[in-house]
Formats: sequence, structure tokens, C-alpha cells
Amino acid sequence: MTWTLTQLRPGDAFPSPSAALPAASPYPGLLAVGGRVDADSLRRAYGAGIFPWYSPEEPVLWWSTDPRMVLRPSELRVHRSLRRSVRARLADARWQIRVDADFRGVMRDCAAPRRDGAGSWIGSDIVDGYGALHDAGLAHCFELYFDDRRVAGLYVVGIGAMVFGESMYTRVPDGSKLLLMALCGFARRHGLGPIDCQQQTSHLASLGATPWPRSEFLHALRAARERPGPASWHYDETQMRSDCAAWL
Repeated sequence: MTWTLTQLRPGDAFPSPSAALPAASPYPGLLAVGGRVDADSLRRAYGAGIFPWYSPEEPVLWWSTDPRMVLRPSELRVHRSLRRSVRARLADARWQIRVDADFRGVMRDCAAPRRDGAGSWIGSDIVDGYGALHDAGLAHCFELYFDDRRVAGLYVVGIGAMVFGESMYTRVPDGSKLLLMALCGFARRHGLGPIDCQQQTSHLASLGATPWPRSEFLHALRAARERPGPASWHYDETQMRSDCAAWL
């Protein structure tokens, strides 16, 4: 059996997500190849339920997976060990959470080689494209600092009330989980969500994410896209304590 992929030129319209390669294909969910990763392309892609994912040596690859891994902010699982860790850090003024302090720095840290030696798909063109999306107010980062040094970070795309989780890293135990907790609390307070996690992994499942049929995800996306996002992504310690209280 043969499958056909749409070849994109810069500025081309994206095909319907229903045209993505099926589960029986070698690359389930792959929709198109080519184009460029700039702010306009990313805005249009995410608004249609499509995202880029490719290695630096590959052409731009666009995906719309089925099923789609999705986390409702209220369904985040906070295990006992994480609750202990969060309580300890909330009691210590040396720990701080900041939002959008250094978006591109967070992306570059997410792109750093991992302990297992695995490479990263976050190349310079990805940093430039999402950085431009951040400049347009459609991408944000949550950052964890200890003694004024960033030790964890995550970044997301936000279109309307929809949140798309992209990548996260940590250099301290539970650092990225604490930031995910803060993001979910922020989303609950502002009526945002669900949070798109894109692909199924056991780690995401352990945190409460579940696979949704693509049709169900796209329906939720259309509804969330029409709702307004927060007027500001400002975040302070008082809000963090209030948001975490639901889980602690």
C-alpha cells in the first residue's frame, strides 16, 4: 500500500488533519512535509490541530496524531512525593516561579542533550519560529528558579483558551512537574484548557493525560479557540500558593 503526503511551500494552506497517514502506515499522523516554521505558519497549524516535529537533519514535518494525548487541568495527578516537594519549596523563599522571563533561554535549555544521550528535535529554526510566536503573545514559558538561577522550565503555545504543551526540562527533582502543576493551576483559574500533549507516553499517562480520538480533540480545539485567553500571563507567588492549594 502506498500513501501520499502533501508537499508544502512557504505560506501554503495546511491540508485537513483527516489527510494524515493512518495507523497502518509507517508514520501514523504524519500530514505534510515542507514549508517553514515561522510565527504565521505555527499560528495556522496549531489553530487547525497540527504541529511540527522533526530532527534538525530532516525537512519540516507536520503532524496531526490520532489519538491525541490530552490533559484536563483539573485531572492532573499529583502524587504524594510531589506534594511533599512542593510544600517544601513553597516554604523556602529561595525558590521562585516566573513566567516569560526568558522564553528563548527556556527553549535552548529544553534542546540541551539529555542524560540518556538522546538528541533534541529543537533546532535553531524551531527556537526562532516559536520565539517569534512568543513575541506575538501566542507562546509562553514557566520557569523555576533557585537562588536566582533557572533550574527548570517548560513552554507552551496558547491560542484562545487552548494550551498546547511543547517541551520541558529540569535540573532538580520534580522541577518540571512543579511547573506543570503551576501551569494547570493557572489554566484552571483562567478557564483554559484542555492541554494538548500531542503524543502518547507512559509518563504523560502517569500525570493524568489520556488519549482522545482526533475528532474529539478537534471539536474541543474549535470550542476553546473561540474563547478568550487570559489578559495577562503574569504570575506571582500568591497565585502559585492559591493554585497549588487544590492539590496540597
